[in-house]
Amino acid sequence: MTSERPSAATPHRASAAHAGRPVLLFDGVCNLCNASVDFVLRHERDDRLLFASLQSRVAARLLAEHGTSSEELPDSMVLLEDGRVWTRSDAIFGVVRHLRPAFSWLRILRWLPRPLRDLFYRFVAHHRYRVFGRRDSCRLPTPEERARFLDAAEPDEETPGDAGDAPTDAGGRRALGGAKS
Repeated sequence: MTSERPSAATPHRASAAHAGRPVLLFDGVCNLCNASVDFVLRHERDDRLLFASLQSRVAARLLAEHGTSSEELPDSMVLLEDGRVWTRSDAIFGVVRHLRPAFSWLRILRWLPRPLRDLFYRFVAHHRYRVFGRRDSCRLPTPEERARFLDAAEPDEETPGDAGDAPTDAGGRRALGGAKS
């Protein structure tokens, strides 16, 4: 059994924006998830991955296109690639495939049984706010990163619950209307 679901929906604007490129959905208020995105941006081999916060409407639309919703999935990281939804440790190993060769040794951990990998993943995900902290707002990409963030590439796409001109903090991050814990 794999943690994937075939795509069974009609394309939307976000689909056209990613045009077959893999999309990493991440918890936009989780410090560990944001640090992971920063790590991927620094060490990705081919700059193919696109990103969106799980709290965004873009993520909700993409998940709906794949026949699921954020309520049905883990709330930390999800990888959409080749019409499939990869979750938990499978999502992490999907991302590892896109990292530079120096990190290919991490693939050996995929040989651990999925229940064991996912047990560790769930443990870290469950304690991530307590250990790594939580932001008050989602990360906004730098101007150089903007094209890689689907929720930033569509200015009319606001986080559910946000006002159209939601204020930002000193770091340029938009306040959330209410993030999932």
